Amino acid sequence: MASEPSTQSRVMFQTTNKTEEPAQRKLGKLTVKYNRKDLQRRLDIEEWIDGQLHLLYDCEEEEIPELEIDIDELLELSDEGQRTRLQELLQECRKPKEDFINGLLYRIKGLRKMSGPLKK
Repeated sequence: MASEPSTQSRVMFQTTNKTEEPAQRKLGKLTVKYNRKDLQRRLDIEEWIDGQLHLLYDCEEEEIPELEIDIDELLELSDEGQRTRLQELLQECRKPKEDFINGLLYRIKGLRKMSGPLKK
């Protein structure tokens, strides 16, 4: 069954003159949901924690026991709950840990959870 070339269906795509937004702009929209100062503060705290754990355990990163200090989890607890949780996490550490715990609790005061967009 042969069809004539003039009667075949064609699919034509129309292009619009609208250009796509550059990737940088999309990134800007994403970071608007999170306060950049809070993000930087959280990063600074995480780097401080990492450095302090090296001092507490007096070893290389690979030798530090499996330990995860979840800042968001701590923020959900009361002040005493935060202290208790940190003592539980650091129970294997033989060095005094009160300075670390006090320093971390001081640094996370006023920090907000990051599980969802920050509200202004």
